[in-house]
Amino acid sequence: MDAILEKISLQKATNRQLVLAAQQGNNSAFGELANRFEQMVYTVCRQRLRDYAEAQEVTQDVLIKAFEKLHQLREPLAFAGWLRSIAVRQAINRSTRRPPTVSVEPHRLDRSDTRHAAPSDVVLQRERSDQLHAGLDRLASLDRSTLVAFYLNGRSILEMSDEFAAPVGTIKRRLHVARKRLAQELECLQAV
Repeated sequence: MDAILEKISLQKATNRQLVLAAQQGNNSAFGELANRFEQMVYTVCRQRLRDYAEAQEVTQDVLIKAFEKLHQLREPLAFAGWLRSIAVRQAINRSTRRPPTVSVEPHRLDRSDTRHAAPSDVVLQRERSDQLHAGLDRLASLDRSTLVAFYLNGRSILEMSDEFAAPVGTIKRRLHVARKRLAQELECLQAV
């Protein structure tokens, strides 16, 4: 009967009274605090972690840490904020320490046969190549020949300087300008 009366009186106690009682060793008082604030702690953890099970686990860790460190709390009225700060720190710690999430969706799994390109990869590569060549065709001959020499034929800046009879700085400028013009042409082609 005393346990029922104690439970009723704990439920009517203020948070300050419960903190003071828990700091003096009353485990039931801390249990009541945990009941009152568990949902708040869970919500904080869930917002940070975005995972139901992990948020539940961290919530339990936060309550245990709060129980262990309760003697460090100097102002009993600050219990809610103090507990929230522990929850935020624990959730941040968990999110930075967890391994990256591995997707098990079928379309995200690597192919087991890597000897042959997937048909979709072949189509995409062909489309990119066609777009690139269409963009190159729309450029002026100097821009096109500069880009082709450097990127497709693999010539160095020095080799291009000799081939085009132009200083190295001029070749660099031509490459820079030609890349920008090609990017503009590719944007125009994609917009169509």
